[in-house]
Amino acid sequence: MKSNLLMNFSVDRENNKINVEREFAAPISNVWAAWTKSELLDQWWAPKPCEARTKIMDFKEGGYWLYAMIIPDGTVHWSKVEFKSIVQLKKFVSQVAFCDEDGNINLAATKSLWTNEFSERANSTIVSVELKFDQLSDLEMLVAMNFKDGFTSALENLDKLLNS
Repeated sequence: MKSNLLMNFSVDRENNKINVEREFAAPISNVWAAWTKSELLDQWWAPKPCEARTKIMDFKEGGYWLYAMIIPDGTVHWSKVEFKSIVQLKKFVSQVAFCDEDGNINLAATKSLWTNEFSERANSTIVSVELKFDQLSDLEMLVAMNFKDGFTSALENLDKLLNS
């Protein structure tokens, strides 16, 4: 595995955004598949020791991913990722929100617009993720939930998956 992979994480409170830029030592087709196929997402999306489990995956514009984040004590948190636009192997934009097991959005919880962009370098792929929030309090809620450490851990899981 390539050492010193690029990892940038920044919180832009002025514009209600979180930006993540992460490099993976794998071709873009493998990285894209890991972000868009439920059988692969379930293997890396949850920070250890948690588990991600897909209920529904329909990766197309207008489709959605409904999944559970399962905590070791048995607590289950549901999320719905609605795909707004997709440019194969380049970019996808999605609305992400907490929900119930049937995909009904929790209107009291934080939601965000994720823009995921993929670019290939000589021997690696860069994924740039922008999370945009309607209000600063939504961003702050995610920060308070320790999103940075959890997402960083999940991305490390993806490194292991891509190298297996």
